[in-house]
Amino acid sequence: MRDRALGVAGWVTAPTTTLHDAPDADPITADRDLTNLDTQAHTAPAAPTDTLVADKASTREPVTAATVSAPVAPTGGAYLRFVLVVGALIAIGPLTIDTYLPALPSITRDLAASESAVQATLTGILLGMGLGQLLVGPLADAIGRRRPLIAGLALHIAASVFTAFAPTIELLTVGRVLQGLGNAAVAVVSMAMVRDLFQGSAAATMLSRLMLVMGLAPVLAPTLGGAILQATSWRGVFLLIAGAGVVLVTIAALALRETLPVDRRRQLSVREVLSTYRTLLRDRTFVGLILISGLMFATLFAYIGGSSFVLQDIYGLSVAQFGLAFGLNSLGFLTGSQLNPVLLKRFAPRQLVRFGVTVGATAALVLLAAAATGIGGLTLVLVPLWFLLFACGLTLPNTPALALTRHGEAAGTAAALLGAAQFVIGGAAAPLIGAMGSDSAVPMAIVMAGTAVLAALVATATLRVRVVR
Repeated sequence: MRDRALGVAGWVTAPTTTLHDAPDADPITADRDLTNLDTQAHTAPAAPTDTLVADKASTREPVTAATVSAPVAPTGGAYLRFVLVVGALIAIGPLTIDTYLPALPSITRDLAASESAVQATLTGILLGMGLGQLLVGPLADAIGRRRPLIAGLALHIAASVFTAFAPTIELLTVGRVLQGLGNAAVAVVSMAMVRDLFQGSAAATMLSRLMLVMGLAPVLAPTLGGAILQATSWRGVFLLIAGAGVVLVTIAALALRETLPVDRRRQLSVREVLSTYRTLLRDRTFVGLILISGLMFATLFAYIGGSSFVLQDIYGLSVAQFGLAFGLNSLGFLTGSQLNPVLLKRFAPRQLVRFGVTVGATAALVLLAAAATGIGGLTLVLVPLWFLLFACGLTLPNTPALALTRHGEAAGTAAALLGAAQFVIGGAAAPLIGAMGSDSAVPMAIVMAGTAVLAALVATATLRVRVVR
């Protein structure tokens, strides 16, 4: 986690302007193809004029000159500070997941649990993050971004302490689910904040910048976890995660301001939430994008869930060597995410998505062939893994940018559905590896190849559809 408390208060939400002065966004017109999403302005949209605001004004506080406002995208130094702080917030998820990966074999021994039961603790946090976002998304659209964020960080801290002292694998899994619920608030609110301030290719570029900060977590976290294991037990890892949460909730409570003006908030009701979800799920292209994102997350989490057992137990790497190998492969993710803004200057986001999933599917098939035949040994396992993570880094900033741009009027709910798909589909991948056995790298390779190839097929079908709205 990175912390930047000083000087944050005035920029995380840029100063608002009245509706009269708000900058106009370049909307998506009726027949615009997804290729043109990257031409939208690097500005926040003007306050909406849909009937939702007018019909529900009486259920919210009165709209005044002070509340009718449009957030302004940060620029210059404020832009950099936004990247650092929001990136640190988003990184709480990878830190919570990746720091304990070197400890999985020791947790298996200490709690007398099976490999599949220990891998289920990873599934627990992913399911908590996925399902929690379905609840937090509509809440963030109704009451704003800041309060759900702080509440989620507080739950994360409490759950981390609970997990550190869990005496059984069952209670450890419960603690991980609670951690996931807390992290869900951070993930969905951070994504919605980006959509509040940016759209189109500007949003994709911002997400790539955030992934540079966030991506340091999987590079550094396993090494950090391994160092902690050399000094103490796996329980110390969870206490460190709790400490990181304390730092971040302090920053959030003191520094973060609101990015969703009162006049843009939506009434919180079960009927409206279900109606919004129905609207989203009727959008074929949106559904395709969240499926692509979820399948690429499944590829990523199959690697996260299986790599510690494969590299340590099968290929004989030490805890320190595993941390180094994991970190080097994570650089593939960083490379893809940081190459993305450069490529966006020449290519549309949907083109990069299709290229990314093609690279991922190809690398996954090479990995499967290497694991099944044993040709090339560890080298021919690590190299395709690097390209698989590169493909994830290139694809994952663009899928949410494309999806959320289509539904900016319900960014929190749309981000929640996107996040739920990512973590529920991703969470289903890890236990499949343990269920198929642990005597080779083949189970991990099968899951990764299956999800990557499915993502490529969905992208081929979905991103050929024209947008008619």
